[in-house]
Amino acid sequence: MTPPVLLIERHGAVALVSLNRPQCLNALDHALASELTRMAGELADDDGVRAVVLTGIGRAFCSGADLSPGALPLVGSTRGAAVRFLLETVFNPIVEAWVRLPKPVIVAQNGLAAGGGVGLALTADFLLMAESASMVQVFVPKLGLVPDMGVSVLLPQLIGAQRAQALAYTGTPLTAQDAERAGAAFQVTADADLLPQALALAARLASAPREALAATKQLFKIDLATLQAGLAREAELQEALANTANHQEGLAAFAEKRPARFN
Repeated sequence: MTPPVLLIERHGAVALVSLNRPQCLNALDHALASELTRMAGELADDDGVRAVVLTGIGRAFCSGADLSPGALPLVGSTRGAAVRFLLETVFNPIVEAWVRLPKPVIVAQNGLAAGGGVGLALTADFLLMAESASMVQVFVPKLGLVPDMGVSVLLPQLIGAQRAQALAYTGTPLTAQDAERAGAAFQVTADADLLPQALALAARLASAPREALAATKQLFKIDLATLQAGLAREAELQEALANTANHQEGLAAFAEKRPARFN
């Protein structure tokens, strides 16, 4: 029997949601992506849930899109068109749904966040990172693409444009400690303390007045129209780049586990 790709536990008024594809570092296939969007809507409508913790099972939080054959629907006349369709119909709805969720969201990043997994982590109101966790942008240096899943909007908002661009251009990993210093992470904890501290913070927030929390979240989170415009721009640029020879080389290098040889 296939285990569920997304787990949910109730801790009083707190919902603990866990990505459950540890065998592939919680990479986003079609099933997990769809469940994440559905779950955000379900949690938004559940009056018994006052705060949410999102984490990953295993040694990674989320490694981004699952690039293995058949993991994601690629429908289009060109690869670029297929990638754009995928962003617009599968991945971007995840970001919008979790940013729009009118309750406090705490991401407990238990390990690596890569590519689009960084975008998922940054939908949090509070990002708690384990000491061993890190985030890395692989799009430009590994795949010949631009950052997506809202990274181009959410990351500069937190750490500034120059630092965000440098991470995107070079693919340099951002450690948990550096993420906290830069303002991307709210707090760094010992690995064993990550989930207890995230749940404790969520429980504290769950006791606050829900209307005031929802309204304050609207004040502090990025304007939804700005985020949607950024997501649309990412999809447009990704379509063009996914048709290039350099992207094809990046995919081949990924599959063959070797360095890419870009022209």
